[in-house]
Amino acid sequence: MSLTPPHTAPLTQPIIQQNVVPALVLDACVMMSGLLRPLLLNLAHAGILTPVWTDKIGQEWQRNAARLWPIDPALLEQEWQSMQEQFPLANMGDVSAFEVDLRHTDRKDKHVAAAGIAGVARAISGSVSVLTWNIKDFSRSELRKQQLGLMDPDRLLSQWWPTHTQILKEHIEQTITELFATGRRQPEPVINMLRRDRLFRLAACYERFTSSSLPANILTL
Repeated sequence: MSLTPPHTAPLTQPIIQQNVVPALVLDACVMMSGLLRPLLLNLAHAGILTPVWTDKIGQEWQRNAARLWPIDPALLEQEWQSMQEQFPLANMGDVSAFEVDLRHTDRKDKHVAAAGIAGVARAISGSVSVLTWNIKDFSRSELRKQQLGLMDPDRLLSQWWPTHTQILKEHIEQTITELFATGRRQPEPVINMLRRDRLFRLAACYERFTSSSLPANILTL
């Protein structure tokens, strides 16, 4: 059994051009979500973003997930290896050398910012940002000097909504349907699931868009 629903073919084609697809360092706190992680990976497969991580980020995610939930560590490791195979260029490897100039970012999170700096150094994308819920642990001005952006998932996805409405809606629904199909979530309103994962702005965008549709917002199999 995989923690991430099986990837399916892209739905609506993305508007973002390949050379400007943003690269996002997925912090461990973002990977912790059983909804957000597969949603972001599905969007990456669709060409909306380029994921970035390191083994240290992966280890932190696996360690915290195994501590908080009754998940077999072997299953987490299997999922991590699957992510490596799906996105072979995402892992920045050892980025400790890039931590040296980070003086104002929280000590425990320097490795996350360093992954972004490594991505900039390798020119993996026209823009690289750290995607995290722990905004306060990073120095925005320090990251800016390193050509890095800083964003939380809810703000980012809701900012993308006006220009990528259809593809975001389709992949939200696809990801949730896959979670239902694999038994990892029980059917409930999409909006409730988004709010449960602290995606309040995104839930509001989805609700406004679907409010004129049929009963809507409940996906069942």
